[in-house]
Amino acid sequence: MATRLSAGEICLAKGIKSIYMAAQVLHLSVSGVFMKKLTSSVTIIVAVIIIAGLAFLYFGNYLEKEEPVITFNQDISTLGKLKKAEITFSDQKSGLAQIYAEIIQDNKGRILIDENIVSRGNKQKTISLIIDTAALKLHDGPALIKLTAGDHSLLRNQATVSQQVKIDTVPPQIYPLNPVNNANQGGTCFMAYRISKPVLSTGIYINDYFTPAYPALVDNKPVFLIYFAIPIDSTKTNSTIKIFARDDAGNESIIAFPCLIKEKKFRTDKMNLSDNFLQQKMPEFQAMVPSLQGKTPLETFIYVNDRMRNDNFRTIQSICQKSSPKKLWEGTFLRMPKAKPMALFGDRRTYLAGGKAIANSTHEGVDLASTAHAAIEAANSGITAFAGPLGIYGNAVIIDHGQGLFSLYSHLSAIKTTVGKTVKKAEVIGHSGISGLAGGDHLHFGIIAGGRFVNPQEWWDAHWINDNVTQKMIF
Repeated sequence: MATRLSAGEICLAKGIKSIYMAAQVLHLSVSGVFMKKLTSSVTIIVAVIIIAGLAFLYFGNYLEKEEPVITFNQDISTLGKLKKAEITFSDQKSGLAQIYAEIIQDNKGRILIDENIVSRGNKQKTISLIIDTAALKLHDGPALIKLTAGDHSLLRNQATVSQQVKIDTVPPQIYPLNPVNNANQGGTCFMAYRISKPVLSTGIYINDYFTPAYPALVDNKPVFLIYFAIPIDSTKTNSTIKIFARDDAGNESIIAFPCLIKEKKFRTDKMNLSDNFLQQKMPEFQAMVPSLQGKTPLETFIYVNDRMRNDNFRTIQSICQKSSPKKLWEGTFLRMPKAKPMALFGDRRTYLAGGKAIANSTHEGVDLASTAHAAIEAANSGITAFAGPLGIYGNAVIIDHGQGLFSLYSHLSAIKTTVGKTVKKAEVIGHSGISGLAGGDHLHFGIIAGGRFVNPQEWWDAHWINDNVTQKMIF
């Protein structure tokens, strides 16, 4: 039997159904909003990941477009038998991944370096290539050096640099123009020679000491001229003299230089250091060198005679490194007129204090004295290379006579020239005095050849100049 629902129950049922349907609609509505929100969040997350990835690639230089840089650190346009070539590869972004070098001749390449760099971050690498042309089977003539560098960018940036080179393995030939050469111990030697090809460096070696030569034209013929010093203690057994030349390819030639060294006797002298001299002169040097403050006059003298003397000589050598390539002097060098020689070149001095030997030195000039504050004339024409205080030499002037020949005037009371000024022979450049390590008013006169002191007396001798310089330039 069917059960009949009351009107109230029917209304209740309809209300429940309406509520259920409303809930279903609400559920569907809420679910749609949630799904939309979820989809939007995923999209944002994916976008953030993509942007972060791109940013990582960009700021991590994985997508940079900058090519590496290749630099030759010196000129390698000409290669000799053996050439050291220093090359710098660099990439300041993603870093170097590969460096490669080869030399090509007759369409055949010879690999010089082929290196892969696995790890990132190598911003720069400098390599030294030793190019052995014989081992690489290269012949004289043109060739090409090709350099390549790649980086770690995903774009595989690459740079290539090519350098045309000339292979030249023929050393320069040296032809001395003076087969007979005589020189005195402590004196100057002059010579002329020709070279078969242009060179970057040439000169004379006396044992390990190098004196550069100067290119010149004699009777419109290209030659090299050189003035160099024969040390006081040189003999035929302890001195080796050689002419040296190196071309732009690095090829070198060395030949023996024929020279007869004449021995000379030099004086020895003992000098007593009086208390009066030390008390009068040493404060001057203590004022120059702060570390000498508080030292005794004798301690100061020992420092001045040793350390300062050596420092001053190095300064003079530095000044004399730059010389006019042209001959500026002419004829005999002038000697201070009416002056009495007080000390000669090569004098070996022993200094005594209280009867005991405390120091030694070798005199590297000639001391000349006449009247106090006597006028000092330029011994020959030239250019003033130095004018000012110079330690033990006091107020000094150095004149460049060209081609590595200089004259020195020291212990002056006044200087009448300036650096760079052209001076003529006999022009007054100062006045004698007692500045520096001088016990009385005089001129210390010196001649410097190739950075070493030589005997000035030779340059006062017209006969010596004619035989040892002038006649050697007649070919």
